[in-house]
Amino acid sequence: MVERPPRRRYSCGVRPLRYSINVTLDGCCDHRVGIADEELHRHAAANIAQADALLFGRVTYEMMEAAFRPPAGTGGRPEGMEPFARTIDAAKKYVVSSALDRVDWNAALVRGDLAKAVQQLKRESGKGLFMGGVKLPLALAELGLIDEYEFVVRPRVVGHGPTLFAGLSKYVDLTLVSRLEFGSGAVAMRYEPRRSHWAC
Repeated sequence: MVERPPRRRYSCGVRPLRYSINVTLDGCCDHRVGIADEELHRHAAANIAQADALLFGRVTYEMMEAAFRPPAGTGGRPEGMEPFARTIDAAKKYVVSSALDRVDWNAALVRGDLAKAVQQLKRESGKGLFMGGVKLPLALAELGLIDEYEFVVRPRVVGHGPTLFAGLSKYVDLTLVSRLEFGSGAVAMRYEPRRSHWAC
């Protein structure tokens, strides 16, 4: 893997919302078809460690909880996945959901107007927010609230979906700011929106 480039330091008293997703060469974002190895899990753990909190929709939260919350999530994982599991277990989590009555696992529910709620989280002091998933990022891309997009492209063609940002109503033009190559052949490409949300 090439050296990780430094993160941009944002100003204006807000913390950036960073989004990362694994995707195949033909655009599938189904987590079950990805190629997972220790190097990619280290990269994901490093991403999470650079944020103050995670932002999830209900589906992603429940999937992560089932896989990584101890003790239910322990056992059966490759040893190289354990640093990622520990990082995500310890992280503060915000869950956007109108269906869940309560959450725990170091988590808090986010309800009401999505734009206002996420803007409020971004105004809190800290290094940043980190998000995965599919449906919530679509909604936040529509609102122009995502400040960094990372696509970890796996060298695999699967021939089916789901695909990212299906139904997006407008283009989001991006600028490539970094590129990381992994031993598996995967490539992590990080982008920022061309129109800055950070002008004071």
